[in-house]
Amino acid sequence: MTYEVSFPRLVLVGGGAVAELADIVSRLGITRPFVVTDAFLKDSGGLDRIVDLLTAAGFAVGSFAETVADPTTVSVATAVQAASEHDADGVIALGGGSPIDTAKAMAVLAKYSGEMHELKAPASYDGPALPVIAIPTTAGTGSEATRFTVITDSRTGEKMLCAGGSYMPAAAIVDYELTTTMPPRLTADTGIDALTHAVEAYVSTKANPISDALALTAVRLIGRNLRRAYTGADLVARDEMMAAATMAGMAFSNSSVALVHGMSRPLGAHFHIAHGLANAMLFAEVTSFSVDAAPERYAACARELGLGTPDSTTGELGAELVTELRALANDLEVPTPAQLGIEREDWAELVPVMVAQAIASGSPANNPRVPTEEQIAEIFHTIFDLQKEQA
Repeated sequence: MTYEVSFPRLVLVGGGAVAELADIVSRLGITRPFVVTDAFLKDSGGLDRIVDLLTAAGFAVGSFAETVADPTTVSVATAVQAASEHDADGVIALGGGSPIDTAKAMAVLAKYSGEMHELKAPASYDGPALPVIAIPTTAGTGSEATRFTVITDSRTGEKMLCAGGSYMPAAAIVDYELTTTMPPRLTADTGIDALTHAVEAYVSTKANPISDALALTAVRLIGRNLRRAYTGADLVARDEMMAAATMAGMAFSNSSVALVHGMSRPLGAHFHIAHGLANAMLFAEVTSFSVDAAPERYAACARELGLGTPDSTTGELGAELVTELRALANDLEVPTPAQLGIEREDWAELVPVMVAQAIASGSPANNPRVPTEEQIAEIFHTIFDLQKEQA
């Protein structure tokens, strides 16, 4: 069997790593960097810090701080126009998944003459693109090390998964100090997102030995650090969560995500639920549905989380994993759809559309147990009913 793996050309990891940004820009041959971020990082001084680092090194810097949550084709087009006006030859993404996804999409569209919807999965784009340096400020998405971006089609509302080597950042700066001000809710949602990436990468039908090693290490690190990061300013936990998120991103970029992600994207598109939170709502029940189809794989994830005993069977470990994921959602206070103000009737009305969009994404086909339309619909209904009972 042959398989292809890919990673950023440069990955700099550790506290204070962002101070070396100018050197990395120079090493990549970028002369007119363009920083892409969001309003929060602009207002909190994060953007100024990056601009000052680059200006002090003699670079002509442009910036765009209007990225939106769940970036759209319209918001990306606006960023592309701003980068063109700056005559940018490289993009620096500063922030969580939305700024990084925006930067990766605009880096491609700066060189691609067509439209974003032409590039959605199953298409794969490996053509020209501007180099991207990704600087994550959350420990979860792993987007700094993946060959994917997710952009919402402004015309249809569809969350489009776009894939290909051209979306892979040229460099990533993984500095946990940038995550120390993350609020608990964001810490929880992005942390569960990272755990979902790692587990799905490991149980995916496209897994390989390299993605396996990254995924299991990420599972272990997240298991021992996520609750600690959520409940306090534990710098060791922040450091290890940041490394784990990047490893999980590398794992699923070289394997795939599966049913959880296929089902979570429509939740974001229709109910504006943040991606990590949508994963957190789905993770335990999708795992319960899938676990018997890959018992050894799920058991390995359970062991990395410290579950079971040396004598536990694979079946027992799988059951403990589902129980642990439910407990994790409870401990991290994952809100219910009802707590988010979603009505049962609105949820039920959109289930058929969300099922179709989940299947169209291709991700459910990578699941160890490939679901039917009816089974995906049943999970969507179960999620609401279970969460409603817990509300």
